[in-house]
Amino acid sequence: MNIQRTQIGYLVGGGLKENFRVRLTVSPQEIQEGAFVVIQSGWWNYYGIVTDIQLGATDPRFADEQTEVRFPAHIAKALHGQTLYANLEVLPNLMLEVGPELGTPEYKDWQGKIDAGLKDAPRILPVKNVPPHHAVVSLANEGDIAEIFGDPNKESNFVVGYTREQNHPVCIDLDKFVQRSSGVFGATGTGKSFLTRLVLAGLMKHNQASVLVLDMHNEYGFNDKASDTKKDVKGLKTLFGSKVRCVGLGRGTTIRGEQVDFNLEISTGDISTSDIETLSRELNLRETTPTILNALYGTFKDKWFAAFRSMSRETVMIEDDRGKTKEVPAEGSVARWAMENGVNVMAAEALHDKLRRLFSQPYIAEGDAAANNSIAQIIQSLEAGKHVVLSFGEHESDLDYLLVSNLLTRKIRAAWEKKTNEFRTHGKAEPRPLIIVVEEAHKLLNREMAAQTTFATIARELRKYYVTLLIVDQRPSQIYDEVMSQLGTRISGWLGDDLDIQAVLSGLSGRDALRGMLARLQPKEEVLLLGWGVPMPLPVCSRRYDEAFWKEMGGGGKKRSSEEINREMGFGG
Repeated sequence: MNIQRTQIGYLVGGGLKENFRVRLTVSPQEIQEGAFVVIQSGWWNYYGIVTDIQLGATDPRFADEQTEVRFPAHIAKALHGQTLYANLEVLPNLMLEVGPELGTPEYKDWQGKIDAGLKDAPRILPVKNVPPHHAVVSLANEGDIAEIFGDPNKESNFVVGYTREQNHPVCIDLDKFVQRSSGVFGATGTGKSFLTRLVLAGLMKHNQASVLVLDMHNEYGFNDKASDTKKDVKGLKTLFGSKVRCVGLGRGTTIRGEQVDFNLEISTGDISTSDIETLSRELNLRETTPTILNALYGTFKDKWFAAFRSMSRETVMIEDDRGKTKEVPAEGSVARWAMENGVNVMAAEALHDKLRRLFSQPYIAEGDAAANNSIAQIIQSLEAGKHVVLSFGEHESDLDYLLVSNLLTRKIRAAWEKKTNEFRTHGKAEPRPLIIVVEEAHKLLNREMAAQTTFATIARELRKYYVTLLIVDQRPSQIYDEVMSQLGTRISGWLGDDLDIQAVLSGLSGRDALRGMLARLQPKEEVLLLGWGVPMPLPVCSRRYDEAFWKEMGGGGKKRSSEEINREMGFGG
């Protein structure tokens, strides 16, 4: 795309380890940290982002003394132009061979070698050398953005935001996005839920993977109201209709008065002893718990939960051989079972007490065919290319979320693992990729929980079994660092805590330069794109989840003109 670039300066120094230094030829007020720039040098273009803007002077005295007070305005202006300046620090990311000038004999020869297979076709490369002094530096134009981040008109490219200086659309490659686990981060109140809705709508529109949303706060399925503006916000079910199945946890559950497609009930036979162990912190379980659980499973197998729930705490009075009465555990009591199986009675009764919080949950049904079927229904919907939003309704406690999400994910992973093995061994149908969206991810993926939950296994295995995670969190520093290191694409809003910033940038090159950029994002509607799904880090103004976006999602994918984009961003009429 041959669009004139806006020249802003020229290269004066730096290197690959210490970044490039650029002397500005425009006012420093015209450039922002995070600006996407192109350095042109002969046959090559170098792409980078501005990480710092520094004021300088040829002599410190010129900076210290206010010459505009001592001299007439025209003399002061001329003196400033000669003695005061501003430099940019640019983090170089990529380079691309563009060849000689179009239409010249050299270009014809260069292109001929490529066409004949004598030379590799140009492709985006990591920066491996440096341009010479005084190479021209310009703001990237729309063609440069499309060259690096993808053409917005291509089906797999989803416009997630726009460059801050010139409002050019910036895409995420959804084909790459679904190949690895990813994350959406941001402090509370930065619009994480809206950002997640944007990404989920893009994934559902693209339709190359099924999406399961573990919707802890009932935000994504049905229409909602924005907490700050009080305006109506369309749910994913409204946007995509029958492609999205809304599921409520527990029989008869409705979400804000809306009827769900079906309800999820957990059968007692589906609850494994390992599911209970993942609740150790929430239920304050003791070290003896695994031993008792193993004994229960040894006695009752898959019916252990129902059997333990039905046990009483009753005692009966009996006479001994000498005619004296004494109190002993009744038949069917916890104590009687413990004594018969060599388990500490007090420990067994203590565990029974702590599990009462689960025993009383109405969404856990014993031996119910409907309960057994509802998990299968979710799996069948996902396999058939539908998307599922599981809303927890009134069951919003951490205990409910931890138990149900881990149990459901364990079942789903087993189903996808089976399908993957059948595909690879017997040539059956290839499994459909699945993305599981996990809110409040630090509750499931912290250091203590990570080893026990299915989620950490999925994050580590990447796409081995066609299942990846999209984790949504405001405290990424509390997520186990091994899980964070496995994340591909990261989309982060403003974060105020240094540890959270460090966690989001873990494993990325140039993270020291990016740290300040992440801390200085606008609290709303600005995000930093990082990682696998984007070729280089870039701060952008995020799209708005509004009428224009909903129309595009539901209107057959019609791309918008530059004028429409400008209107969406608030520029012009």
